[in-house]
Amino acid sequence: MSNVISVRGLKKSYGSTQAVAGIDLTIAQGEIFALLGPNGAGKTTTVEILEGFRTRDSGEVSVLDTDPSIKGSAGRNWRNRIGIVLQSTSDAGDLSVQETIEHFAKYYANPRDVDEVVAAVGLSEKSKELIRTLSGGQRRRLDVALGIIGSPELLFLDEPTTGFDPKARRAFWALIQDLRKTGTTILLTTHYLDEAEALADRVGVISQGQIIEISTPALLGGRATSLATVSWLSASGPKSEKTDNPTALISKLSADFPGEIPELTVKRASLEDIYLEMIGGDDESE
Repeated sequence: MSNVISVRGLKKSYGSTQAVAGIDLTIAQGEIFALLGPNGAGKTTTVEILEGFRTRDSGEVSVLDTDPSIKGSAGRNWRNRIGIVLQSTSDAGDLSVQETIEHFAKYYANPRDVDEVVAAVGLSEKSKELIRTLSGGQRRRLDVALGIIGSPELLFLDEPTTGFDPKARRAFWALIQDLRKTGTTILLTTHYLDEAEALADRVGVISQGQIIEISTPALLGGRATSLATVSWLSASGPKSEKTDNPTALISKLSADFPGEIPELTVKRASLEDIYLEMIGGDDESE
């Protein structure tokens, strides 16, 4: 597959503060890539450079075979090929869902069918409702509708489910997975590690302006071979032990108990455990 995004040696500073310190990154066509990192790590600056909203100091950047910083090349034709869902928006609350999407559709050369998009984001029953009457989850679905109405080849999602309840988050994940089936490439930033694990083909962890590691959620930070924690209830109280061979430990414990091992659990490191270890445990929510 061809690369939709290619970054090499990307650097950006604000005064004496280096926000991005030499990032290398590639994202393939049709891939969902999650960029993870604490506040101030450089992920927002990186994404804004890729979107063409911020200039870089040095390095090479190609987004859909275009350098976003070159005036003229990253013009309307290039903008027609990308979709952006910002963390927060402030559209006219007195327009209906249908009216808003129809309005945005006029900005694109090859917009999707408005009714089709309304249905795809699960807002058919709310199409005539004013934006200001929508719930938070419904409002976020409208944001996605505005992001995909132009039939984008590449979609940027910035903290897409902040403020969602668990049911709304799962519904949103299903929508993103459906978009992926159409061939849309998606770059996602999120503070929810379960979200990255559910959606992303690969994740990149950025800290202090540098990419620490890029891998699949299952393999990031040696997760697949991390020690397992076996916990159980002994006669003297709760106990736990870390081991690289939980089967052998459980077999040994079985000899000490006539029946079931009380309160037995086996747990390997979660993606969140690995992530927090990689960034030193210092992550802040937005």
